[in-house]
Amino acid sequence: MRVVIAGGHGKIALLVQQHLTGRGDAAVGLIRNPDHVDDLRAVGATPVLCDLEHADVDEVAAHLHDADAVIFAAGAGPGSGAARKDTVDRAAAALLADAATRAGVHRYLLVSSMGVDRPLAAGTDDVWAAYLRAKRAAEDDLRGRDLAWTILRPGRLTDDEPAGHVTLTPHVGRGAISRADVALVLAALLDEPRTAGATLELVDGPTPIADAIHAATT
Repeated sequence: MRVVIAGGHGKIALLVQQHLTGRGDAAVGLIRNPDHVDDLRAVGATPVLCDLEHADVDEVAAHLHDADAVIFAAGAGPGSGAARKDTVDRAAAALLADAATRAGVHRYLLVSSMGVDRPLAAGTDDVWAAYLRAKRAAEDDLRGRDLAWTILRPGRLTDDEPAGHVTLTPHVGRGAISRADVALVLAALLDEPRTAGATLELVDGPTPIADAIHAATT
């Protein structure tokens, strides 16, 4: 399997790439900073310089040649303002979907966030609100496309070691999840086409990942 990951230098993306290459798949990471090339190579991935805030659909589609799936794991990141939440978390996700359609890549996994479909609490920080709006818009855009999409909404992210067991359902209570477990779930979702069309929330839990994904398809 050849998988192209947007936001290839993110913590989750690096873990996904390491897992995919470790099991014999090919991982390609789209990055905008050439200083990150060696970090991707260190986990066995192929780095490709592509700034999704400035690339056009033809450029991105060219990088998806022969891909079996794409994962959107990009984000504007801490310290970015509301404007970049829109240009990265929404617009870049839509650009990747446009490119996937043009390149004939049908499988698309979107890393979103829990809380995007809940009313914003009074006093919510403007940048956080912009982030949630951008993620929700990216979800809504993806649902309208003829792609085999799956939307994954992780809870509060930690850098803990992977547990290998989770709670994965359309709606869960608030909770945390390690980035390592998110990466394992993303890789497992690639192997289960019956999760296409599903929006799944993810937190720590008691169920082995394979069993949790199987349950999500029934």
